[in-house]
Amino acid sequence: MRYLFVVLIAFTGITSFAQNKQPVLVTDMLKIKTASAITLTKDGNTVAFVVTAIEPETDSAKWEYKYTSQVWITGTDASAVPRQLTFSKEGASQPAWSPDGKQLAFVRTVDGKAQIFILSLGGGEPMQLTKFKYGASAPRWSPDGKQIAFAASVKMKELLSDSLLNPGKKFPDWGLEKPGFAKNEQLTPSAAKPNPDGSMSEVRAYLDMNATDKKATVLNKLNFQSESDISTDQNFNHFFIVNVQPGSVPVPVTNGFYRFNNLEFMPDGKQCIITGDMDPAQHPDRSLESEIFIANTDGSMFKMIIGREGMSYGGAVLSNDGKWIALQYGKPGTVSVPTLALMPVNGSEKDMINITFDRNVGNLVWGKDDKLIYFTALSNGGSVLYQLNVSTKQVTPLTDVNRGILSFDIANDKLAYVQTDVTDPSEIYMADVNAANAKRLTSLNESWVQQKQISMPEKHTFKNNLGQTVEYWVMKPIGYEPGKKYPLLLEIHGGPASMWGAGELSMWHEYQYFCSKGYGVVYCNPRGSGGYGVDFLRANMNDWGKGPASDVLTALDKTVAEGWADTSRLLVTGGSYAGYLVAWIIAHDKRFKAACSQRGVYDLLTFFGEGNAWRLVPNYFGGYPWQPGVKVVLQRESPINYVDKITTPYIIFHGDNDRRTGFVQSEMMYRSLKALGRPVEYVRHPNATHEITRSGNNRQRIDQLLRTWEFFERWLH
Repeated sequence: MRYLFVVLIAFTGITSFAQNKQPVLVTDMLKIKTASAITLTKDGNTVAFVVTAIEPETDSAKWEYKYTSQVWITGTDASAVPRQLTFSKEGASQPAWSPDGKQLAFVRTVDGKAQIFILSLGGGEPMQLTKFKYGASAPRWSPDGKQIAFAASVKMKELLSDSLLNPGKKFPDWGLEKPGFAKNEQLTPSAAKPNPDGSMSEVRAYLDMNATDKKATVLNKLNFQSESDISTDQNFNHFFIVNVQPGSVPVPVTNGFYRFNNLEFMPDGKQCIITGDMDPAQHPDRSLESEIFIANTDGSMFKMIIGREGMSYGGAVLSNDGKWIALQYGKPGTVSVPTLALMPVNGSEKDMINITFDRNVGNLVWGKDDKLIYFTALSNGGSVLYQLNVSTKQVTPLTDVNRGILSFDIANDKLAYVQTDVTDPSEIYMADVNAANAKRLTSLNESWVQQKQISMPEKHTFKNNLGQTVEYWVMKPIGYEPGKKYPLLLEIHGGPASMWGAGELSMWHEYQYFCSKGYGVVYCNPRGSGGYGVDFLRANMNDWGKGPASDVLTALDKTVAEGWADTSRLLVTGGSYAGYLVAWIIAHDKRFKAACSQRGVYDLLTFFGEGNAWRLVPNYFGGYPWQPGVKVVLQRESPINYVDKITTPYIIFHGDNDRRTGFVQSEMMYRSLKALGRPVEYVRHPNATHEITRSGNNRQRIDQLLRTWEFFERWLH
């Protein structure tokens, strides 16, 4: 009934709660607690989850705040009281119940590496199970509860000398692509001593020493950018199994110069299903395929179940009886929606059953009798929980698009899930397996959010010039009075394949903050957004600018047509791809009083080399910057080539360590506008990555939001 009340508020156009409540403040972002990684015991009576909160760093650093993540549990009956299980300053994450529900495995950082701990619900301190040199994460219990499988990332240098992961201490079959050398010749140890004035072998030893001592970074990789730096490391994710006993030594399940990303035990505990890529001839940076394998838990009898060149198979989840796999597959390196499918464990691709469902699927979970499969998918502004009937192949939504189901688990006909909605950013709920009879189990945010004035989004639609239905949401300012005029802020999402809506968490605070400052907010999902199927997703191919700009501006126009927005006080902001689209729009449209771009892309030709998201260029534009036909399109679609048309007051943000989009382009955009004498301001946040507004330094998060508002206010008044 509580949620129905929320929906009724939205439809009747009421935009805030009682006026005696307080507006949302910028520092309210520090109060938001989020739940994640939810997991139920097999009997469905207890749920464990992770709570991430923001706390003051120290008394001496007044304005600094840190993130903390701890494991909590609660019973699933109405009288249960949630309680915090872990308290270490290092935090805890990735909880996993033992089959009998008496022990909980979780991950904590020790000496800079993730390690697995075991906590008995009978009492006592957590036991550190692993002290593994490569670290340990993603714990998964064996069916008998006597072992735990886990993942670890191994560097190339470590793999070369590890006789268990690399029997015979061989070199990879693919080359390291160091020009001028025979394949992997440089991996052969040299006895030469470093000498800058010596022989060639001694000079090479000297140069290698400089690289080891970080006096030089020598790159031969295709993918050389992490989120925050450049890197020479080649890492390989492998799986291990360890007995749940103190002092047990992990045994590898996978080995070699390959990457694996998921492991599930078969019901007998003697075999496991593994997803990964085992192309022996292709460098991992160039191989985009993925296959599904079956193997004994000691790593023997490794056999591929399904895989072929030019295809990626992943997300494999075993049925409870171990006879079927639910999976997704598709062609890598394309803008597409993977196909959801079922196949027998002992079958082949010809036995695969495709499920008709035009959305990206996540978090596949089999029901207890294997007749139903549950999963989430972004759709029409929300993250929706769906149910697949294995017999009829019919998919049914269990929740609506006005909220987000961010994590869930099912056990013994009970459903536990993390939900976000407009009235509360993150809480845990319990329901039956059809998502009916829901009850809230936590009060992570409710107490303080209830004291705030909340603006409710009103959903609308229109048809764009391609005949596609575009959804947009309008939020009126707090204290809205009919007959008055208000500034209106157009918010644009990134991606470009992201999706916003009432069920989206990351923008909750920013939207409410601007509404509390007396702004209206409008946002939409233009062509190219996720959550609307493959045709909508691909509708911005070779068209990042004009088409999507038309969609977001139409949403703005239709909001203005409601009559309450002041057309002399229009504003626009967006980050990442949306930073790009803001620049494109203000180079082609003069209606905005001020504009803000965060973490944007402005020159697609240099973005290809500058950002670790470089594959967006060939994926969306069909080729590379040196190809004449593609180069023309990239130049046409790059906002930097229209910089002389920008006259709108403009603030540009970027993080010093943003390697996803790169930051030199923002310097180019700023310098160009400055040379032209345009009203532009440039803000760089030290050490910040592309994730600054979502998981970055909290002082910098506040700084960016305040600077955006302050800049807008300069031009509105």
